[in-house]
Amino acid sequence: MTHDVVVIGGTGVDTTVYVPELPLPYADTYAVPPVIDRIGNTGSGVALGCHALGLRVRLVDLVGDDPQGRFVKAHFAERGIEAGWAPAPQGTRRSVLLVGPDGRRTSLFDPRAEPGERLPRELYLDAVRRARHVHVSITDFSRHVYPDLEGRSAATVSTDLHDWDGENDHHRDFAYSSGLVFLSETALGGRREKVMRDIRDRGRAETVVCTAGADGCHVLDAGGLRHFPATPLPGPVADSNGAGDAFVSGFLYGRLNGRPTEECVRLGALAGAHACTVPGTHEDPITEKALLDRFPA
Repeated sequence: MTHDVVVIGGTGVDTTVYVPELPLPYADTYAVPPVIDRIGNTGSGVALGCHALGLRVRLVDLVGDDPQGRFVKAHFAERGIEAGWAPAPQGTRRSVLLVGPDGRRTSLFDPRAEPGERLPRELYLDAVRRARHVHVSITDFSRHVYPDLEGRSAATVSTDLHDWDGENDHHRDFAYSSGLVFLSETALGGRREKVMRDIRDRGRAETVVCTAGADGCHVLDAGGLRHFPATPLPGPVADSNGAGDAFVSGFLYGRLNGRPTEECVRLGALAGAHACTVPGTHEDPITEKALLDRFPA
């Protein structure tokens, strides 16, 4: 196996704006601290997080021939992460993140989606055949990679549905085609268990992990539905951006090192807690040494 993790899609640039409160009341103008452009989006977070944990990573995506696309390419090249790029004529995906004093955020996401867009197979086909694991971001074109994972790769497959409400059709291919599914309970309300069971019953998922912020997470697998508490933050909260992607990276690190689900959850929670204490989305992912030092014996 050449790669531990191949990440499909999901890069972009986050423009972070620190605001005095959320939701932000209407006003014509707010004076804010310096507005910062940083590497962002979910595929970036999983790739950078797994790389920081010592896993061999390849990332493939479509990016624009624009300043944001050049910024994304340079960021991964500077960190020595193997990547394959193809052009996105409509430009690079972007988000504007409004971050409140307590670290909570509101994301304004510009997906730059183009109907009929496809990821060139030469960017990923050989890599997924020789990968241990493939993580598929929910960018629209990424769904078309799934047929190439069937019978052509021994890799396990995951996705993160983020704040899926259990009904939006965009997410269904990802939800029902992945063996390991992450999602947030944010939009589920009282339907959390129902949606988790639906994912497992109707699709290929063996494990469904639903994160719940400060309330920890819920895991549904062959052992049934279990709740795991959150991990205390190692320092003051700075920014919750990227915590979910960090959780995924830590969980995958545990899974790829043969750890049981309970330990994978704890590793993911530690990585996510670290992310909450670091400004920015994916600026300083936890290292393997720091993660294991904090992992209770």
